Amino acid sequence: MSPESVPAPALPVVWRPKKGRVVAYGFAGVVMLGALVMAFVLPEPFGLADRIAMVALGGVIAWLLHRLGRCRVEADERGVTVVNPLRVHRYEWPEVLGVTLVDSEPWAKIDFADGATVGAMGLQGSEKDRTVRQVRELLALIRERGETDERR
Repeated sequence: MSPESVPAPALPVVWRPKKGRVVAYGFAGVVMLGALVMAFVLPEPFGLADRIAMVALGGVIAWLLHRLGRCRVEADERGVTVVNPLRVHRYEWPEVLGVTLVDSEPWAKIDFADGATVGAMGLQGSEKDRTVRQVRELLALIRERGETDERR
């Protein structure tokens, strides 16, 4: 299937990795469960503050894993939103030039009219065929809604 033959999906659409979410939230659950169990089974020299600190540490680690698990790329009528662990990038359709997925890269990259390139961690290279389809769908939306040479 060629990139040009992929139809643009209906909006709004959200692309997110499956494996990355399962791993991130799975580990977050294991860490929190482990922290709670450890808080209950700590021997006597450890007090209440130590038990609370154990659960708090588990909570911090689970929160960091949540930040990884929430990665996604959203497209709506107005534009594209790229949600990465540390930042959320919002761009209008005319600003979006293209998206690339290179075999050796961990995730796709989206190019913008201002010269910026943002890694889209929601389009994970490790999910080969699924991500290729998602990138082609995003490309179809960019061709349909973005500012291309053909529309000027």
